[in-house]
Amino acid sequence: MDTPNATSLSNWPFRWHVQVVDETGSTNADLLAAAAAGAPDRSVLVARHQTAGRGRLDRRWDAPAGANLLVSLLFREIPADPHVLTQRVALAAAVACERLAGVRPSLKWPNDLLLDDVKLAGVLAQAYLGPHPAVVVGIGINVGWAPEGAAHVGHDVQPLDLLAEMLRAYDDLPEDVWLMYRDRLGTIGRRVRVELPDGMVEGVAVDVDPDGQLVVVDDAGKSRRFAVGDIVHLRIARE
Repeated sequence: MDTPNATSLSNWPFRWHVQVVDETGSTNADLLAAAAAGAPDRSVLVARHQTAGRGRLDRRWDAPAGANLLVSLLFREIPADPHVLTQRVALAAAVACERLAGVRPSLKWPNDLLLDDVKLAGVLAQAYLGPHPAVVVGIGINVGWAPEGAAHVGHDVQPLDLLAEMLRAYDDLPEDVWLMYRDRLGTIGRRVRVELPDGMVEGVAVDVDPDGQLVVVDDAGKSRRFAVGDIVHLRIARE
């Protein structure tokens, strides 16, 4: 992986190929280019600052230099259901926050980490579909700084320490993470609004399928499954 100003740090968990840069446009874009150039499985690129970071729906993701963890991970070993990679990265990040800072984030379907019901981190996956396919999973975690209305891990945690713990947590995950993901998913039991390109659906999120689809009972009492969509937590459902 040939990235300007990149440095490799020692003492990273085994089998992870980690490089750190001071600044780049987007770690996801850089790793997708690296995938095309033959970068190995478990390549990791972390930037102290991104100038063109993006989340889902092309939302801008920015932070002061060095304050937060802005990182992308490249996977060559792609499971039959590629969404599992985003679940695994989100779970590893949540476990790392718990181990290192003593906070316990929940997950918001499909790809956010929440702390006290406000956003702590977001995950974005993109695929390289060339001769040797890969999936790049990017995550931005508010560590020492957060925008207004968001949460952060804490000023006493260093982003690179959190990354090292996240990689160790990833390696510690079971092969099948569905039950672990389901248990950590704070969307279940919530009244939600599912925002879709052609409209909106409101109801109560009651489960998540092993294939990652969110199960929502809408206001007409119909059970519906969503593979994609933007979720808004409205309020805790009451009996």
